[in-house]
Amino acid sequence: MNVVKKEPPSVHYYDQDFVDIYDKSWAWIRDSWVKGGPESDFQKPFFHHTSSPTIHLFDSCMASFFLVYSNGIYSPLTLLDNFYQKQEASGAIRGEYSVETGLPVLHPDNPEGVHPPLFAWAEYNIYHKLGAKRRIKEVVPALEKHFLWLEENFKQENGLYAVPAAATIMSNSPRQRAVYHVDFNAQQAMNALYISALGDILNDKDMAFRYKRAYYSLKTRINTQMWDEQQDFYFDLDIDGNRLPQRTIAAFWTLLAEIPHEDRAAKLIETLKDEKHFGTPNPFPTLSASDPDFDRTGNGYNGSVFPALTFMVIKGLEKYGQYELAREAAIKHIYYILDTLHPDAKEKGSLWEAYLPTQDGAALWAGREDFNRQNYLHQAGLSSIALMIENVVGLYISLPRKTVDWIVPILELMGIENLSLKRNYITILSSKSGRGWEIRLESEKLYYFTINILGKKKKTLPIPSGKCSMLLEKL
Repeated sequence: MNVVKKEPPSVHYYDQDFVDIYDKSWAWIRDSWVKGGPESDFQKPFFHHTSSPTIHLFDSCMASFFLVYSNGIYSPLTLLDNFYQKQEASGAIRGEYSVETGLPVLHPDNPEGVHPPLFAWAEYNIYHKLGAKRRIKEVVPALEKHFLWLEENFKQENGLYAVPAAATIMSNSPRQRAVYHVDFNAQQAMNALYISALGDILNDKDMAFRYKRAYYSLKTRINTQMWDEQQDFYFDLDIDGNRLPQRTIAAFWTLLAEIPHEDRAAKLIETLKDEKHFGTPNPFPTLSASDPDFDRTGNGYNGSVFPALTFMVIKGLEKYGQYELAREAAIKHIYYILDTLHPDAKEKGSLWEAYLPTQDGAALWAGREDFNRQNYLHQAGLSSIALMIENVVGLYISLPRKTVDWIVPILELMGIENLSLKRNYITILSSKSGRGWEIRLESEKLYYFTINILGKKKKTLPIPSGKCSMLLEKL
């Protein structure tokens, strides 16, 4: 096979606009990549938007989900390592650090600088996409210390966690009376679930069991205290443990944390699809469209569509096997991003941090000059790269398992070319030839390829090294 020049993989898709936005995203990422090193307070390269004076824990964890596809050009590892290096003796890792001084930036509304604990989820994904087992051994001590810091400082007598509203990232969401936030509690449950999974990978039974127990304990409390049987939804609680009325996107972190059983999940997903709630033309707004505070202009977290939160919901849907709904939502969402990118042909166009829920356009937030940054790829790259590969094209990769699963939702020209799996480049493309629909495969090493066509045919085959092709009719 030819030596591949180091660049991100190419995607093929029958709608060229989707391919263009994918390619443009990588070009824009190049402009936001900072080398770090001796002149900087961060030893390692990181991803930074020029408009921001800080690096941000939530955004860095989320960005790792598309940087894993950069073929090693932009490392998601160094992004997270910069935070681990700042860990304090107490186990604290703060949510923001100054790019200029490297010191934590703490705000009066969040004096401890606590942020959504997403490291273990990000590391688990990195392990499956990049396959570095040794790294898990190195990072687990930092993850455990951080988990215990959260437990010691924010866990209350009722077994739930209470953090400032600013710690949820959804700063102006109309949940002022909330003390126990459903998203933070689900995130901490997910943190325990994934630390347990990392323990399994290391074959550390004790660690896996300890965190699995912490997960079940928190899951039970979220289910008994935050679920409302009448409204089929998870709600925040006030200081006395009463459920608050606002339906926000925060509730859907429970899907990602595998908290509802199948029946509850089905009811939650109905609310998600309902246009009166979260099934707006551009899915999924931060606040239910039926809420009196819902704002069509977005107004921050009162209705804007944030790519990171849409990505979270879509990954939650996958946990419950809702691949078709996940794909449909991803495609709708990317169309709104495309329509906003080219309002008319004269402008160059931009990707945005947040979008309008009911029409194309960038979301607004009156009085907040720093809101809705242009080409803020930390968020937008989740849609234009990660959702593009995983949900539009439909590829799911696990290096440790040596598997590539392709859920082919529609027989059209699509696929990926020159995706690096460690030191092995693979290409998988579907196209129509004179002999009918065929899948062309190219790989340097043996892999197991599971193809699921339109939900009707499913087959696992070894991809031999070299080039091969298969006719779908023959499967």
